[in-house]
Amino acid sequence: MDEVERLLVVDDEAPILHALQRTFEAAGYEVTACADPAEALERLREKPFQVLSADYMMPGMTGAEFLSQAKGLQPETIRILLTAAHDFSAAVDAINNGEIFRILPKPWNRVELLGTVRQAFDTYALREKNRQLTAIVQSQNSELAALNKGLEALVDERTTNLLDGMVAVLDYRDTETQWHSRRVSRFTRRIAEQLGVTDPHHLRTIEMGALLHDIGKIGVRDAVLLKPGPLDTDEWVEMREHPHLGWALLQRIEFLRDASIIVLQHQERFDGKGYPGGLAGEQIVLGARLFAVADTYDAITSDRPYRKAQSHDAALLEMQRVSGTQLDPQGVNAFCALAEAEWKAIRHDVEKISLLEKEWGWTPPKRVFDQIREVAMRQKQPISQPPAVEGVKT
Repeated sequence: MDEVERLLVVDDEAPILHALQRTFEAAGYEVTACADPAEALERLREKPFQVLSADYMMPGMTGAEFLSQAKGLQPETIRILLTAAHDFSAAVDAINNGEIFRILPKPWNRVELLGTVRQAFDTYALREKNRQLTAIVQSQNSELAALNKGLEALVDERTTNLLDGMVAVLDYRDTETQWHSRRVSRFTRRIAEQLGVTDPHHLRTIEMGALLHDIGKIGVRDAVLLKPGPLDTDEWVEMREHPHLGWALLQRIEFLRDASIIVLQHQERFDGKGYPGGLAGEQIVLGARLFAVADTYDAITSDRPYRKAQSHDAALLEMQRVSGTQLDPQGVNAFCALAEAEWKAIRHDVEKISLLEKEWGWTPPKRVFDQIREVAMRQKQPISQPPAVEGVKT
């Protein structure tokens, strides 16, 4: 804020103007005196003033009209009107048009005049301080919003890294599920989008639940999980515990608790003949119902040790056959409504990730895959070596 207290005085009577100027200068103010309102408006265009004092009755322009125009040039300036016209209409005119701080009579009382001007400068200073504080608060709010956005991005990145790490841990134990988990997570999200799910948190929960559906297998013994032949009755009892084990594991991670329900219910069937709860229909959460559709499709169209992958059309026929028993009909219809090319594109994206992991020997965060895919598409060439991507260490 300017430390110099500037006062603009306007009065068409030279003796009065001179008297006001001497009075205010004696009080320590920097005073600009103008006999013509038009000239005073020019002074306002040249530099700021904290306080304006104007006579009401002036030729060509009343004091109220002048102060109204002055308000347009310097809205924050405090305005005082001096008038010898003791009628109510003049006061109302001045207040309505110029937002007058005070109206003082002529001739004036010196103590009252100086006291009013002092109050005007103090009011200006207080309002200016408030404007500065408001600007600081707004600036801090903007900085806080930017900080929160950065923190959200960091949390999202670390969440993705954690999920990748958890899936990688499972992959080391059960190689059959490695890219299956990534494929079905994206398949499941796409089915949800086709059904009209738009809420980002809901979609993210569905995707995470599908990605981590088999995480409970970490708690299953290798002798059972990796057994090459059929499981006996006791081994099946142990294997069927993996949904509950996965749910219990994710319960310890707050942001995965919603997704843990999908993990718990991913082996349920639409007709109620699944496990562990024997739930049926809409008792099963949407994410788990849609996962079952994606899981069935991926199982049919992927190579297995005991058979080769079958075609897209063969998978659709089988899914439609078990619609209403094993699978949710709504989910099957949503899946079938999408072109085969969409599912192939998702599979192709995951295969690119598997190629990178094989070449690099590690699982980069999903954002790295996205960036690399964008670069590769721009260059229109296959990914054979880890490209140099801005912000990514190779």
